[in-house]
Amino acid sequence: MWFEGGGSYERAFGTADTATGQAMKTGLHTRIGSVTKTFTITAVLQLVDQGRLRLDAPVLQYLRGPLAEQLKRVAGADAVTIRQLADMRSGLFNYTADTAWLAELQADPNRTYTPEQLLGVAFKHPMDFSAGAKWEYSNTNTVLLGVLVEQLSGRSLADYLRDHVLEPVGLADTALPKGAEIPSPYAHGYTTFSPGGASVDASSWNPSWAWAAGAMTSTLDDLHTWVPALTGGRTAGGGPLLKPGTQAERMRALPTGYPGVGYGLGIAEVNGWVGHNGELPGYETVAAELPQDHAVLVVIVNSDEDRDQDDGSLSTLIGRTVTEIATPDHVWSLPAEAQPDATPDATPSAG
Repeated sequence: MWFEGGGSYERAFGTADTATGQAMKTGLHTRIGSVTKTFTITAVLQLVDQGRLRLDAPVLQYLRGPLAEQLKRVAGADAVTIRQLADMRSGLFNYTADTAWLAELQADPNRTYTPEQLLGVAFKHPMDFSAGAKWEYSNTNTVLLGVLVEQLSGRSLADYLRDHVLEPVGLADTALPKGAEIPSPYAHGYTTFSPGGASVDASSWNPSWAWAAGAMTSTLDDLHTWVPALTGGRTAGGGPLLKPGTQAERMRALPTGYPGVGYGLGIAEVNGWVGHNGELPGYETVAAELPQDHAVLVVIVNSDEDRDQDDGSLSTLIGRTVTEIATPDHVWSLPAEAQPDATPDATPSAG
């Protein structure tokens, strides 16, 4: 936790690698799960600023190729807009809730998935509700937006993010991997999302199944840098990451149906804290700012073996405990049923 002009608290506890006994350190790389969504939606909003997308236009106005034909066959999908994808109100089925697909992933977590395969799983299902009718977290939304970034920019999402988001903000240790790679030194991540439920090291598992919704890697320092850039819409040099009007649209958090939790365009608000958290097998993250106190909170955990936690995750438990002390009027308290994550063995709900 960092307070502008008021000091900081940076600590590492526990073990980064149980095989060697290596202690956890603050400088290790980690997988950040659904915090990835904040980067992908930033890319989408940059395309809005460039006039290549309109927030309230139907996604089918822009989507090309076989995926467009598949989406057209989903009843009601013609009404889904770019904004509804970004703020989790599209109604599109969340592919990580498909039980057959989950069993496939659990049996072979090293498998490589393409965005087309992931969306193909989602588009086989009817919509959960009419576009815009309510809020419901769905990884399908962000994967579909990632495809649009690639189609409209003519570049891979990883390359676009590197050149237009990561480098301008000064994030040298953040990336969207092409496969299972994670830069060294890194924290090994542990999960029970395995055949038989045994605790296993998931750090080498392929996160392609989460792609634009949850596959990125980063570090404590980079996330500390990213959060103010995300909430302020500014680059490292002070220039605009997004136009002021677009940034204002992003930050306009609407109710989700969960007390104290709102959601904007790829960004959550939790009792005054603005940012995102995420999970995938072996890793959990919280990255958020309390603007009125100029405070930044980053929590990184190398385990998701927490399904019995009342808080829903270890990262939320830690975030709540720290903020109860440091910002008691604004506690990071995210309901278990509203955990923003990309974890396939959890109920994917809040964003």
